[in-house]
Amino acid sequence: MHDPLERLYRTKLTLVTTIFVVSGLGLIFLARWSAGVAGWQWLSRLPTSDLGEALFTTGLVAVVFSYVDGQDREVRDTDRLKRVIATEAPAIRDAVIDGFAFKQEDLARVATPERLDEIVTNSLALRLGDTAFAEDIYTDIREQAIRATERWFDARISIRLSRGPEPTAGASALFVTTVTWEYTTVPTTQLRRFACVDDRADYRELVQDQTASVWYVNPRHGVQPGSKQAFELVQFMVEGVEQKIRRTERSDGQTYSVNVGKEVVAEAKPVTITYTYRTVVPVRGHLLHLDLEQPTKGVDIELDYSDCGIEYVNVVDFIASSERTRVSQSPTSVPGQRVSVGFDGWVFPRSGVAFVWVA
Repeated sequence: MHDPLERLYRTKLTLVTTIFVVSGLGLIFLARWSAGVAGWQWLSRLPTSDLGEALFTTGLVAVVFSYVDGQDREVRDTDRLKRVIATEAPAIRDAVIDGFAFKQEDLARVATPERLDEIVTNSLALRLGDTAFAEDIYTDIREQAIRATERWFDARISIRLSRGPEPTAGASALFVTTVTWEYTTVPTTQLRRFACVDDRADYRELVQDQTASVWYVNPRHGVQPGSKQAFELVQFMVEGVEQKIRRTERSDGQTYSVNVGKEVVAEAKPVTITYTYRTVVPVRGHLLHLDLEQPTKGVDIELDYSDCGIEYVNVVDFIASSERTRVSQSPTSVPGQRVSVGFDGWVFPRSGVAFVWVA
């Protein structure tokens, strides 16, 4: 069965042929009729008969040639198309690959998110030579990166350990930990929350919230999670402007909330966010763990443990990357005891650094 375009072509050809044949016959008949009718002999002086014969012949020849040559024409057209494709195939291939590789707008017009996932997975599988491995790697990266609400840049984190008050009977000795964060980001949510809880199930649930930072405090150390001794958000600033902090206290924890600003979110421009909080860690735990909550490009962390009775601090980083972290200890010849950790690449959520001290 012929396609619609072929049927349309045949219909047009039939119509034109009919017009030519009928017009030619009409002109021939008119020329011969006028020769024997008084007053119409002037038509015999015009090439009416010749024009009619030409139209009639053209119509018949067109029909006969079209039907006789139709099959051969299709073969010729098919062969011509094959030659063009064979000649231009490398250029077409290179254009398609270049469009997918370098022109994101072209790829976005033709590919759905599912198709993009398939393209990336197949490309990674070809590169690694293992389809299952490629699928697992890409799925993990996609879940960490795409689900993130923000991306942070140039994060600078300063931590200071200091001795806490003398513990009461049955309580643990504590270090007061003051932490200051500073980073650049394009805020996507207006409300930022900080929570402190004493239930591990609540902690695991809140960790999944991209807009919340959460701490777990074990009440066995003699500190109630709803008290400011356990956790306190001291300051929160956007572009150097201090924001109002709201605190809600419960028997099993507390929550701080800060409004970043509707205008800041609407502008969708990079801003510098700085905040400071104070919490406690048990001295006997010998461990301070710091997580990053969003994908972060470039991290510098400094821990100051001067006058805490700590002899040495070891650093254990949980950053999966081919790049190495930079760890430096302050020399003993200068006042104060500090350890610094630096990393220039991307750090994904729930990666971080652990400081382990020796008293």
